[in-house]
Amino acid sequence: MPNSAIAFGVAVASFAILINFALHKVDEGHVAVYYRGGALLQATAGPGYHVMFPFITTYRTVQTTLQTDKVKNVPCGTSGGVMIYFDQIEVVNILSPAAVYEIVRNYTADYDRALIFNKVHHELNQFCSVHSLQEVYIAKFDRIDENLKRALQQDLTEMSPGLFVQAVRVTKPKIPELIRKNYELMEAEKTKLLIVNEKQKVIEKEAETERKKAVIEAEKVAQVSKIQFEQKIMEKETQRRISEIEDQSHLARMKARTDAECYKATKEAEANGLKLTPQYLELKKIEALAQTSKVYYGPNIPQMMFDSFNTKLPPPKPTEQAEEVLPLGDLAKITTTTGKKGL
Repeated sequence: MPNSAIAFGVAVASFAILINFALHKVDEGHVAVYYRGGALLQATAGPGYHVMFPFITTYRTVQTTLQTDKVKNVPCGTSGGVMIYFDQIEVVNILSPAAVYEIVRNYTADYDRALIFNKVHHELNQFCSVHSLQEVYIAKFDRIDENLKRALQQDLTEMSPGLFVQAVRVTKPKIPELIRKNYELMEAEKTKLLIVNEKQKVIEKEAETERKKAVIEAEKVAQVSKIQFEQKIMEKETQRRISEIEDQSHLARMKARTDAECYKATKEAEANGLKLTPQYLELKKIEALAQTSKVYYGPNIPQMMFDSFNTKLPPPKPTEQAEEVLPLGDLAKITTTTGKKGL
């Protein structure tokens, strides 16, 4: 009985040991590859629990999610012969699960050592060898990551399809202390120059602002003057038009008055033409003579002379016959009698 218990215990322990070595777990984001007698098996396993032959079969897990490989202390010699060191270069990459078997078969489970770490050293030295220290450290430093990513991806596409580089991050390289101090002094001078330039730009902007302000004020004054000038012109134009209207109105009134007077004179002339008959003229003649104080007549007087102011005439010459002066009343009688006889 005791022997049976011991045997049972040994069997249970052996089974537990076998189970412990045969049963294994694969985490999410990983793929398991199996080796038997040092040979890679074609079978792979995804996440979960799996069973294998203990002591005969071994396994390795390969990450298939996004991972970052850090390459540290990478030496690099520039075209001028200066040796610099990059503290750390990070390569973000991802492996396709379908390409795990081929990449592990060709480059082992530590494929990133051959495909990424060694390749970073090679490509970085290629870049530094054709550029100066100033270009690597300052001028073209921002292009190193893109150039390195492009070179890595080109080689990986040819050598190991299924492995993709997502990004490359490069730290500032270490340079000799003396050169670093010179660069720091140079950067300090550049900073001072930038400060001076910025101050100059500020002064120029302020001057430009003042100039624009003066231009705006001048334009404002010019516009106000223009408006006032146009207003005066409009006022003068209005006054001129008012004067023209008044002149035209006055001219129209004068013309109307002149036309009226002309019309009146014409009508009076027409009326006088109808009224001035011989009898009427004779009557007017008599009335005029009746108002005259004296009338002179005779053969030596070509026409009558009326002297209402009793002007003295010179004595007649001896050879001439004196003219008789008749009172106006007698002359009126004679004229009336003569007119009656003629009638």
